[in-house]
Amino acid sequence: MQLISQLTLPHLAMEEPGFARNPFPHFDDARARHPWLATSNLGYVVTNYNAVRDLMALEARHMRMPYDLIVDAMGARGTAWGRFQEGHMLAKTGAEHKRLRDILAPAFTPRRANLHRPLMREVIESLLDEWAPKAEFDFEEFASWFPITVMCKMIGASPEVIPGIRANLETMGLSIAMDRTMLPQLDTAVQALDDFVNELIDTREKTYRAGDQADLLDLLMEAMIASGMSRREFGDLLIFLFGAGFDTSKNILTLAMWELIQHPDDYRRCADDPDFCARVIDESMRMHSVTNTNRLVTVEIAYRDVLIPEGTNLWFPWSVAARDGTAIENADTFAPSRSQSHPHVGFALGAHMCLGQFIARAQLSEGLHQIAQRITTPTSPGPAGWRPFPGVWGIRGLPITFEPA
Repeated sequence: MQLISQLTLPHLAMEEPGFARNPFPHFDDARARHPWLATSNLGYVVTNYNAVRDLMALEARHMRMPYDLIVDAMGARGTAWGRFQEGHMLAKTGAEHKRLRDILAPAFTPRRANLHRPLMREVIESLLDEWAPKAEFDFEEFASWFPITVMCKMIGASPEVIPGIRANLETMGLSIAMDRTMLPQLDTAVQALDDFVNELIDTREKTYRAGDQADLLDLLMEAMIASGMSRREFGDLLIFLFGAGFDTSKNILTLAMWELIQHPDDYRRCADDPDFCARVIDESMRMHSVTNTNRLVTVEIAYRDVLIPEGTNLWFPWSVAARDGTAIENADTFAPSRSQSHPHVGFALGAHMCLGQFIARAQLSEGLHQIAQRITTPTSPGPAGWRPFPGVWGIRGLPITFEPA
């Protein structure tokens, strides 16, 4: 048994821009030098698919979310962004996290998600009416309008607020990129979102009556009142839901389009087969999901003859874990029809598994089905850039040209 600090480990420069362009060879090389661990400037990185799943199974009793350390590393004490990072649901642990999750769970069941499908179709059809006649555009920009418009309609927010919210959510998506120069922009963004959700709550409180279920905001208001959730908790919850629903959906849809452009037969099938669209989304998330997160070890862990002491910072790269060729056959091959015997971990694992995943799955598959019908024979020179790898990763700009249907 060796201490983790005594191991000779490969190093992953995750914060460097070049790493974000193509992280997969770096992880392949790291696994060739050590089967499941690497170092980085941000902490130790778990590189092996099975090790990720094994260690995350220990989360409840051995690890916690380290948002307080992230706030310190960013020098954000006393800022609105720093307060939000320690106050939102994902930062909570144990009984406090379970309390908030149990309050929200009834509003995010598969049944509830399916009830929103007509609204999702309405939104994507409207966006395609506007964008498809152009015959060329930045698909990442187009995709960014989809989840934010769906969310605003789900909670009854005015369409007029969407451009401002979108811009601030784009900024908030860089929260865990660990770039201190971003702090002023992050602080401005969270303050603007805080003003937005407080106005939203104020307006709805004037009309809300017990038993209202006209939209998602009514359901959340009901949960807040019944549970005694504070106004501050509720505001942070709404900001968190907007952020979580925006980046993941927008980035995955863009990555799926990039894969499908390289696999035109699969893309054409998406226009005819909505069930296949769901498989494409799963395979896109296996090939490259978008989130990378860390945990702080709170109780010593012994795993595979390695001692991981209390206070160790472990990074779990959800975005690349299911591209591990040592665990998954033909891991680098895009194959939506494959049996997902090693399912992706793009919605995370453990106590903090994504609560909104059923909404995201429905939204992404509905969107892809409509897009494939209206945007035919798309081509692209490739991504214009990439978001930082730590935190929420993904394509930054995907120019496409196509034949409007």
